[in-house]
Amino acid sequence: MKYIAFLFILFIAVSCNNTTVIKPDAGIWKATLDLGKGNSLPFLLDYHADNTLTIFNAEEKIEVTEVTIKGDSIVIKMPVYEGVLKGKFTENFISGDFIKPSLDRIVPFSMQKDNMRFRLTEAPTSIISGNWETVFSPNKPGDRYVAKGVFNQIGNKVTGTFRTTTGDYRYLDGVVAGDSLKLSTFDAAHAFLFKAKIKDSVINGMFYSGNHWQEPFTAKRNENYELPSAESLTYLKEGYDKLSFSFPDTNGNIVSLTDDRFKNKVVVVQIMGSWCPNCLDETKFYTQYYNENKSDDLEFVSLAFEYAPDKQKAFASIDRLKKKIKVPYPILLAQHGSVDKKQAQEKLPMLNHILSYPTTIFIDKNGTVRKIHTGFNGPATGNEYTKFVAEFDTFINELQDEKISEAK
Repeated sequence: MKYIAFLFILFIAVSCNNTTVIKPDAGIWKATLDLGKGNSLPFLLDYHADNTLTIFNAEEKIEVTEVTIKGDSIVIKMPVYEGVLKGKFTENFISGDFIKPSLDRIVPFSMQKDNMRFRLTEAPTSIISGNWETVFSPNKPGDRYVAKGVFNQIGNKVTGTFRTTTGDYRYLDGVVAGDSLKLSTFDAAHAFLFKAKIKDSVINGMFYSGNHWQEPFTAKRNENYELPSAESLTYLKEGYDKLSFSFPDTNGNIVSLTDDRFKNKVVVVQIMGSWCPNCLDETKFYTQYYNENKSDDLEFVSLAFEYAPDKQKAFASIDRLKKKIKVPYPILLAQHGSVDKKQAQEKLPMLNHILSYPTTIFIDKNGTVRKIHTGFNGPATGNEYTKFVAEFDTFINELQDEKISEAK
């Protein structure tokens, strides 16, 4: 009997060790967010055999390494941002919710094996490559704002973005089928869908941000259209020529612009949030620039405005960003619980307003504000990004070349 019992236990142990762990099949999947009222936002991803994945938006690739499987449950935690995909799965189907906890936003989603972002039903009747003068919410004065559409079309496929005075709408990826335009992007911070009709060099459509916001837009072809200068929108109020602040860093130390580390140096102050994709693009650039141009007379510091409900969660978000991007300069917590721009401006009352996350303030060696740049033209804007990088480098070098007594 003891021998039989031993064999039974051995059989159970071997059987448990040989249990196959079910996981999603490797390959290209299409995820679809259900925005309601018949609107679906698709994006493509490559699910890898090691339970990591890559999300694709035009030229953008987002590497996701935090995927947890337990039984038939799957949790996909996105890099940097708090957005998470939670659901149930089989080898070839996943369904659940995209959740942003701090904002209490939930969007249903499903995933299946598919390599087409949008289904093509017919050949395009228009080519939209080029520049488009755009207005969002054109009939609502309080919500109205201008943008510049920049697109490239090859056959049915369209990529590009909308540039606004406060930043760009990320890497948009989509199609033109007949007279219909569809574009989407998903990066866990933003889920954008654009649906429109094209007629006589005019585009009319709707912009959806997740399932919580939508607005109309109209665009007309205009190759010479330019947005207002990003350096004329935010400025110091009359009577001010300096910036001042005192906010805690991730170690709880209060950091002020009057600290010795900033004295007699060129200082780049970034107004941002860990939740903001344009801020992430800018932070990646600033991190690279800082590392490649280390100097005794140059400092960077970021002021984070976080929607996380308490300081602990806000600092956790900042820490996550710092570790993922390896940010070498301090990120201070300026505000938590809200990213309202009017409240943010109260933290920096010398500014006329805070119009955009991000905003960058350039300070010379005398502590004088020399320039304020609203928004950021990220890599999705192509030539505009290249232009910004060159102008940034030139201006920083000019400020560094100035002697303290000669700084204006």
